[in-house]
Amino acid sequence: MEALAVRETPEMPGDIEITDITAEARANPAFDGHERIVRAVDMAAGLHAIIAIHDRTLGPAIGGCRMWPYESEDAALTDALRLSRGMTYKSAMAGVPFGGGKAVILGDPRTGKSGALFRAFGRAVDALAGGYITGEDVGVGVDDMNRAAEETRHVLGTGERGGDPSPWTAYGVAVGIEAAVRHRLGRDSLAGTTVAVQGVGSVGYKLCDRLAFQGAKLFVADVSAEAAERAGAAFDATVVAPEEIYGVKVDVFAPCALGAAINDDTVGRLRCAIIAGSANNQLREARHGDLLRDRNVLYAPDYVINAGGAIALTLQLHPDGFSPERAGERVAAIGWTLAEIFERADREGAAPGAVADRIARERLADPARRAW
Repeated sequence: MEALAVRETPEMPGDIEITDITAEARANPAFDGHERIVRAVDMAAGLHAIIAIHDRTLGPAIGGCRMWPYESEDAALTDALRLSRGMTYKSAMAGVPFGGGKAVILGDPRTGKSGALFRAFGRAVDALAGGYITGEDVGVGVDDMNRAAEETRHVLGTGERGGDPSPWTAYGVAVGIEAAVRHRLGRDSLAGTTVAVQGVGSVGYKLCDRLAFQGAKLFVADVSAEAAERAGAAFDATVVAPEEIYGVKVDVFAPCALGAAINDDTVGRLRCAIIAGSANNQLREARHGDLLRDRNVLYAPDYVINAGGAIALTLQLHPDGFSPERAGERVAAIGWTLAEIFERADREGAAPGAVADRIARERLADPARRAW
């Protein structure tokens, strides 16, 4: 295992240990040809993180940092591997010249955060010399990225570089739901469409706002009863217990919490025509996409529909700079991308997720995709 050099500063001496664990990670079923995986540990700062770089064919790896109380390092590694692969395909499908990466920090974001922790994380990112560009994900916000940015320039989603990407993610998911409803239900409007939103955190709440404005009837659930009640009151939504949201009869089920919402235990309980939400890795296994197709449920591949935030943030690195107009146009194109996937899936008799994977691989093999 190779140890990486870390830049020392007077304020933070080099007491962080960064170890390349790519070789040992090959035994993980989610490895999928990753280029590099490192472990970063700073006991004094409370940092225990894994950074996974999946593929840099199109450019530097980009992907957010998630903080979560994983039950083990192996569970954190699996999550990082799955998420970073998703970012490779997300970048390819979104048409941005970046690869896929992800960072996960083992810890409780409610009690374990500190400025020292995220500065140490920033130093770990900096040690990768631009091979990985980080940003927000579950449990991590703009203030945390501001701290990381004190130690590295390879960060987006700070107060000066993009800010909170969740409004753009929500916009992209809303556009994607419109495309799915048009394809599956033949409707040009969301007025009267019923949507069950699982998870009303940063993205889910903003998605509810957009859907309610368009006249959709909402059902909401969250592990936080307070969050669910807040969304219910704000959007005249029906609040449902977290364990019951799968069985609500709706047009659209929108998973906006953590991954693996569609699994052997839940797939048979669904009473919807469409699955389209912001969560990453919504299918526990690829075969669950086939099960959805067999049940005539249209699935909007997660890394396509939830790319809005990544698109908006990466435009901070565009040669012409970021503009809301350019971001809006590119995020709106998610609807056209999904329409292409749905139509091709119908022609081929395949699950949309499998079709999206093939298109992503085709784009990764195209040298013209390696520039804006």
